[in-house]
Amino acid sequence: MTVSTNQTESAGGAGEQMARAGTVLAIDGGNSKTDVLLVDDEGKVIASARSGGFTPQSSGVAAAIAVAAQAVAVIRTELGLDHSEPLARHLAAYVAGADLPVEEEALAVAFAAEGWADTVEVGNDTFALLRAGASRPWGVAVVCGAGVNCAGIGPDGTRARFPALGRISGDWGGGHHLGEEALWHAIRGEDGRGPRTALTEAVAEHFERPSAEAVALALHFGEVSSERLNELAPVLLAVAAEGDPVALAVTDRMAEEIVTLARVVLVRLGIADRAGEVVLGGGVLRARVPVLMDRIAARAAAEIPLAELVVVEEPPVVGAALLGLEALGLTGVVRS
Repeated sequence: MTVSTNQTESAGGAGEQMARAGTVLAIDGGNSKTDVLLVDDEGKVIASARSGGFTPQSSGVAAAIAVAAQAVAVIRTELGLDHSEPLARHLAAYVAGADLPVEEEALAVAFAAEGWADTVEVGNDTFALLRAGASRPWGVAVVCGAGVNCAGIGPDGTRARFPALGRISGDWGGGHHLGEEALWHAIRGEDGRGPRTALTEAVAEHFERPSAEAVALALHFGEVSSERLNELAPVLLAVAAEGDPVALAVTDRMAEEIVTLARVVLVRLGIADRAGEVVLGGGVLRARVPVLMDRIAARAAAEIPLAELVVVEEPPVVGAALLGLEALGLTGVVRS
C-alpha cells in the first residue's frame, strides 16, 4: 500500500522537490523491536535508531506509530533536524500487523499523517525479510520469531501470503507458541496427564520456581509476564537436543510447519519445480539451533528438493531500505 503525503512543495512553489536529509526512511517493525534506517539514494546509511515492539494488532495503530516515532525522534536529534521537517523522499515501512490490505491501508494513512516523507509505502515485514536475504527479486521467506509467517514473490511479481492472524487463521508455531507448548508438556509431565519429560525441570528452573505448576500460577497471577513465554523456546530446543522425546516431538512439528509454509507458497507461485531461495528469519531460526535446523533441512530435502535454504544475515530493515530505493527506481547497496 502506497500513499502520498502531499509534502513535495517548497518555498519556491508547487512541484519543486524540497531538500531532504535522506532518500529513504526504512522501518522494520517487529513484535519485539522496531528498527529505523535513513539512507541516501545510493543506500548509504545516514542514521539509524531502534525502539520497542511494533504491535498494532494488540496495542492499536496509534500506539504502534508512536513506538516508531520514538526511533525517528532519535534520528532527528542525531542529525539536528527540526521535528516538523520531512526526513526523506520515501518511507518504506515493512511491519508486523500489516497482514491484510485493510491493515496496510490504515497503517499507511497513519504513517503519512506523521509527515516523515513525501510518499509512504507499507507492507508486511516478511517481505522485508525476503528482500534482505534473497539474492534475486523473487523467492519465499519464512519468519519464525515471536510468531510465524510466510510470504513469497514469483519471478513475474505475483505475491502469495497468509492472513497470519495466529491460530484462528491456521498458524502454528513461533517463539511464543513454542513456549506455551513447553509449559503445557512440562505441567502434564509433572501431574501425570502426559509422559514424563525433562521439560518439567527445565521450565521450573528457568523461572526459578519449585515446579512447572508454580510457573503457571505465577503467569496466572501476573507475577511473571506472559511475554516471557518466548524465553522457553530456546529452553525447549535445548531439552530436545538432549534427546527428550517430548521436546523432540514439538521440534519436529515446528520443522514440519516451516517446510509446509514454504512448500505451499512455492506451489501457489508456480515455482515449486524450479530452483529458488527460501529465506529463513526471525529469532528462532536465526539462532541456527542444530536440533531444529537439521530437521528443517531434512524435510526440505524431501518435500522441496529444489529449494535453497538461506538463513538471513542482514537485518530485515536492510530489506525495507532496498525495497524503498527500488520503489523510487533507484538501486544501491545498503551500507554504513
